[in-house]
Amino acid sequence: MPPDAPATEFPAAAKISRRRALFGAVATVISVLHTVIFAFPSAIAAFFNHGHAATPIIRAWSWCILRTCGVRVELEGRENLAGLGGCVFVANHQSLFDILAVICHIPGEVRFVAKKEIKKLPVLGFILHKSGNIVIDRAAGGQAIRRAIEVARRGYRICVFAEGRRHSDNRVHEFSDGAAWMAIMTKLPCVPMSISGTCAIMPRGAKFVVPGRHIRIRLGAPIATAGMKSADRAELTRRLEAAVRADFDPAFS
Repeated sequence: MPPDAPATEFPAAAKISRRRALFGAVATVISVLHTVIFAFPSAIAAFFNHGHAATPIIRAWSWCILRTCGVRVELEGRENLAGLGGCVFVANHQSLFDILAVICHIPGEVRFVAKKEIKKLPVLGFILHKSGNIVIDRAAGGQAIRRAIEVARRGYRICVFAEGRRHSDNRVHEFSDGAAWMAIMTKLPCVPMSISGTCAIMPRGAKFVVPGRHIRIRLGAPIATAGMKSADRAELTRRLEAAVRADFDPAFS
């Protein structure tokens, strides 16, 4: 730094970093405001038409957050959904932005499998439960399957994050066999879905968004489950995990 330069002057890289941090903090606050604005209309709409009425509101809610945070989403493999009706998307999970990207960019109406603890969240838990998502109790697996069949019959596609929870180390972790089991029991085809880039946006435990990032969703070829039995779920899980690993790009951002 030159002798006569003011003490408050920082290198350009530091200025960019601070600007991005400020952008992220502001975007996070605005995203919370979006949540306040959209939550109650979504909760009311969830009562109508088996939750279908809530879909456009939830999609607009997700779109507003993505736009506010400057996040762009690329979808590859859309052709793998051609002629496919109901299905189970089986994906990795790194960030809450996985959910927003899927809601906004996957064709059709997608509903998620969530743990029963989600129902404890004020308003949001109610919306998730009433709008057609599958809230499961691990001790009542048969009930989860009946719920999945009901959701599929109502025209929804189902998304399962097969690692069981979010991981923020930018790697694909071992899949549990719950997604494969659900697909086999409901006789729905599985679509492997890799989601890259979300770890850099808002990893588990982060308070603020890192804005201006990219997400890539890549859909693999569907795997039919017709004729499979419960005993086949381990092999199906292995195939799904391998497909997601092959398409996941840890360098994507």
